[in-house]
Amino acid sequence: MRKSADEARRTRDRIVGTAVLQASTEGLSGLTIGTLAESLGMSKAGVVGPFGSRSELQRATLLRAMDMFTEAVVTPSLAAPPGLPRLRSLIDSWCAYLADSPFPNGCFVTAASCELDGRPGELRTHLRDAVTRWRTFLHDQIATAQSAGDIPTTLTPDALVTTLTGIAMSANQEIQLLADPTAADRARTLMHALISAFSDKAEH
Repeated sequence: MRKSADEARRTRDRIVGTAVLQASTEGLSGLTIGTLAESLGMSKAGVVGPFGSRSELQRATLLRAMDMFTEAVVTPSLAAPPGLPRLRSLIDSWCAYLADSPFPNGCFVTAASCELDGRPGELRTHLRDAVTRWRTFLHDQIATAQSAGDIPTTLTPDALVTTLTGIAMSANQEIQLLADPTAADRARTLMHALISAFSDKAEH
C-alpha cells in the first residue's frame, strides 16, 4: 500500500512538473491533457486521473509555480533578520530568480497575472491570493525596516511594494522580450537604490 501511494505521488509530481513547463509557454488556459499525455508518454486518463479534472490540474500547476517562486525568493531570505537585512536578501534572490528563471517563459507569476487578471474564476482567485501573500510579506519587511529607522519613510510600504514590483516586471520583460542580459543587475541596483534613497543608514 505504501509503495502504491509513493508511486502515485511521484506520478502526480511528474505530471505537475511537466505541466508547469507547458503552462509557462502556452499559458494555464493552454494547458491541454493531450499535449501533456504525449510529452509524458501516458494516456489522457492517466494524466487527468490523479487530479480528477483539468481545472484541478491547472490549480495544482499554479500552486507548484508559486511554490517554486517561494523556494527561490522567500526561503533564502528567512535566514536574515526581519526588516532591512531580509529586504536586501529578498531583492538579491528576487533578481537572481528573474535572471535565471526556472521557467521557459520567464517569471510564471508575471505571465499568469497578464493571462488571468481579466478572467474571473477560481484560478484567478488562487493567483490573487498567492500574490497577495507575497506582497504582504514584502510589505512587512519594508514596514519593519522603516520602523527601525533603517530606510526612509518618504514612500509608504504600499508605494514601495508597487514600485519594487514594477521594476521586477519591467526587468522580466527586458530579459524575455528584449533579451537584455543586463536587466536583472540593473533591476537589483534600482531596487537597492530605491529602499536606501536619502538615508545614510541604509547604504548597501
